Amino acid sequence: MKQNPQDVPGRPKKFVSKEEMINNTKDNMREAEISMEFAGEEELEHLQEKNERRKHAIQRMKNEPLT
Repeated sequence: MKQNPQDVPGRPKKFVSKEEMINNTKDNMREAEISMEFAGEEELEHLQEKNERRKHAIQRMKNEPLT
């Protein structure tokens, strides 16, 4: 099994806040929207579906309680 890069002994764990995850997802959505301008029909559909999943993921992250 491939080792997770964050689990390498001696490497500090990286903490990413919920806000940072949401912002990263929004950035990915904007980049996908730009790509859609140049995408073919099949890729366009794939990017639209992916952005729809990202919207739902952002909603889940916002509704998720802090742990």
